[in-house]
Amino acid sequence: MPKFSANLSMLFTEHDFLHRFDAAAKAGFEAVEYIGPYDHRVEVIAARLKENRLTQALFNLPPGDWVKGERGIAVLPDRIDEFRRGVDTAITYAKALDCSQVNCLAGIAPAGIERSALETVFVENLRYAAERLKESGIRLLVEPINSRDVPGFFLNTSRQALEIIDRVGADNLFLQYDIYHMQVMEGDLARTIEQNLGRIAHIQIADNPGRNEPGTGEINYPFLFQHLDRIGYSGCVGAEYRPKSGTVEGLEWFREFARKAA
Repeated sequence: MPKFSANLSMLFTEHDFLHRFDAAAKAGFEAVEYIGPYDHRVEVIAARLKENRLTQALFNLPPGDWVKGERGIAVLPDRIDEFRRGVDTAITYAKALDCSQVNCLAGIAPAGIERSALETVFVENLRYAAERLKESGIRLLVEPINSRDVPGFFLNTSRQALEIIDRVGADNLFLQYDIYHMQVMEGDLARTIEQNLGRIAHIQIADNPGRNEPGTGEINYPFLFQHLDRIGYSGCVGAEYRPKSGTVEGLEWFREFARKAA
């Protein structure tokens, strides 16, 4: 059965960041993920993981200024040096947190530059990152994001992401498949996951519309969880949604899954 990870950037936000680890473990999660650990000393986060017997499932390469609306810098021609410094920083954290994979957010495409030129920058940055990460035994992921929630985001569909992965040609580069984003952009979820099972290293979930917890929208999550088990998906499933009426109140889907798995 899939192992679930709590996205601490969206869940348990009634607590300060470091206490969200405690809350996630208390709720029954085995792993955690979040935008990035970079605002905290790595030894502090490592201690929280150890105290709560949690696995660090994933975090992003430094994504730029999140508060100002940046969602990655990997396609930005004037930020290449910053991107590469960020790769080194991510490696330091990943090794200390025993995290085997990091995600690269492509970023919002700047106006006035041809897409082909941005794609070249993106591919070269991914090649650099994949090579550096491979030296430490870490996988690199890329994630398509829907154009409604993040207008202008460079990577919007699984096909685009897989074409980029093919062009990079690194054996440690995989797809992060966010079910919510891909329901908005393309649908056909179960078939797409099954056809690309060997290329997907991490899955994230939220329902649509609203990006709330499973069971609040149109996506048939009981079927999809059974499907992931049937096809042998062995990665983590990250709960990356906005709780509709509070985090604990919105975990009935998780408790029901745990009951069936017991």
